[in-house]
Amino acid sequence: MTNLIEIKGVTHAYRTKAGPLPVLDNLNVFVPEGEFCAVVGPSGCGKSTLTRLIAGLMKPDQGEVWLHGERVTSPRKTVGMAFQNPVLLEWRTIIDNVILPLEIVAQRMPQRDREERAMHLLEMVGLKGFENKRPSELSGGMRQRASLCRSIVHKPDVLIMDEPFGALDAFTREDLWQTMRDLRAAEPFTCVLITHDLRESVFLGDQVIVLSGRPARTQHVLDVDLPADRTIESLYTPEATDMLHLLRDQIRLAQGRDGGAH
Repeated sequence: MTNLIEIKGVTHAYRTKAGPLPVLDNLNVFVPEGEFCAVVGPSGCGKSTLTRLIAGLMKPDQGEVWLHGERVTSPRKTVGMAFQNPVLLEWRTIIDNVILPLEIVAQRMPQRDREERAMHLLEMVGLKGFENKRPSELSGGMRQRASLCRSIVHKPDVLIMDEPFGALDAFTREDLWQTMRDLRAAEPFTCVLITHDLRESVFLGDQVIVLSGRPARTQHVLDVDLPADRTIESLYTPEATDMLHLLRDQIRLAQGRDGGAH
């Protein structure tokens, strides 16, 4: 299977008044095309820094980042991003928020086609009938559904998700996990998910990468051996329980190194 994302020997440090703050140390990550990769690790180990490097929003001090066989040296239009805060524009309706990336990367697409594309996704996530509402008129879970639609409306090669469900209650979060799997089944894409929730990583991921404490290296890679059509109940099987215990043990080991911000 061809790797769509290749992080090769990446080392990075932030400049502070006290001197360089090492965040990543000779990090190597490989994500095959079409795979869902969850990344976990101690708080402050550099997970969000990793997403910025993949998106081309920053350059590493050392090492290389490759997407589709091309070295990443600048922001990539073929990368979609979803965050914990949906960041919807209050002065735009939900459908106009979803369409926004198409206005940037598909300027020649007719408005009717943009709206059809957006409505297709909104219907998939259960927001049909809410397309003309403002973000403030929707619940937190509904806003996050709209944000997910916006992040894939332009059919990105890679979707980066930085703790998109972290601020939601447990039931809404689990509901959105299933929505995410349904979206990916209908709209295949490669995904990198940053999360602190080990259950989330196992439910959504094809593989889970455990980063060490800062400066982060790849400490462990877990191949998730659960059915492709998994449900929440799959998390209560002995197989899932064993994987969660393994990940917890790896996190404890990782916490033996440093831990800070970023």
